[in-house]
Amino acid sequence: MARDYYEILSVSRTCTEVELKSAFRKLAMEHHPDRNPGDADAESRFKELNEAYSILCDPQKRAAYDRFGHAGVNGMNGGGGGPGFNNASDIFSEVFGDVFGEMFGGGRRPNGPARGQDLRYDLEITLEQAFGGSEVEIMVPSTVTCDTCDGSGARPGTQPTVCGTCGGQGRVRAAQGFFSIERTCPRCGGHGRIIVDPCRDCQGMGQVRRERTLQVRIPPGVDDGARIRLAGEGDAGQRGGPRGDLYLFLSVRAHELFERDGLDLLCTVPVPMCSAALGGEIEAPCLAGTAEGEDCRIKVKIPEGSQTGRTVRLKGRGMPALRGRERGDLVVELYVETPTNLTARQKELLRQLAESCGEAKKHHPRHAGFFDKARKFWDGITGQEETGEDKQPPENRV
Repeated sequence: MARDYYEILSVSRTCTEVELKSAFRKLAMEHHPDRNPGDADAESRFKELNEAYSILCDPQKRAAYDRFGHAGVNGMNGGGGGPGFNNASDIFSEVFGDVFGEMFGGGRRPNGPARGQDLRYDLEITLEQAFGGSEVEIMVPSTVTCDTCDGSGARPGTQPTVCGTCGGQGRVRAAQGFFSIERTCPRCGGHGRIIVDPCRDCQGMGQVRRERTLQVRIPPGVDDGARIRLAGEGDAGQRGGPRGDLYLFLSVRAHELFERDGLDLLCTVPVPMCSAALGGEIEAPCLAGTAEGEDCRIKVKIPEGSQTGRTVRLKGRGMPALRGRERGDLVVELYVETPTNLTARQKELLRQLAESCGEAKKHHPRHAGFFDKARKFWDGITGQEETGEDKQPPENRV
């Protein structure tokens, strides 16, 4: 008597399509003839699993089986496949995809052209190069077609011979129970050819490893972490296949004077105390543009009474946008310097200046505001002591 299909697949009658497929996948892998060579029971079990799944995966056949049992599906291609399935190959392609599809003859032929591998190259550039763009020379180790054998892998004057095992197909078929399985040829490795006398330079590979010199254009405005793709500059392809691509990953070296914030450039510039107090003009560095002869210095006007930390924004003197005509700004942060190593005369002049300034509020707004808050703080502490609110011994105070 035929076994129950649900029992064969170890699923319940209310199982979903996903649960049904998962159960079949697990059991088919376990009892596949390739994993159990010479085991007649495994082959029989595998055929039984295939028959059960081909019925239950089809909603119409499953409904007929649930209602009438095996009598309801007799003559419905019970051992050969479900909806659209013609044989075991179709079932495996649907359930396992490429895992078993290649075993039944699917997939790309291994002896055809193969695209070369993509390569990565890490390149460090300066902020000046990122600002104005530049052209740099790099040395990239990659595989290239062997010039000696012209990529054939055979010694000059000889040719690869057709593999006698697979007849040049790169694949062989082997019978496994009730169907045949196609595999990569074990003798030629799927190439379809045998190199009897290999090239001495490439050892029969058809390719050699060399360093290639490339000129790379860095566009203005690139930022740290940018990626540049150079099509066709990767490893050479095999058997006439195209070259891969080369990807440059850029990193921008830290600068001694500037920090980058998006398109803006930040620069801290020291300012003499007298210039900060009286106002005036100082000279600050900036990045030169692409125009030949452009100066790397710029005049910055210092407002009268400038304090440390004040910023002056210079429009359009920052980084260019990678795409478009937009430019960032140069933000100059002022750092007011106190003079040192003063002469006696200079110290005397400073004392006179301090005396002539008089009330601090008039000349030093921050100084005055700070001590107003400090007086309130001191007055609060004094009042607390006078009212005797803190009676604890000093060692117990927090």
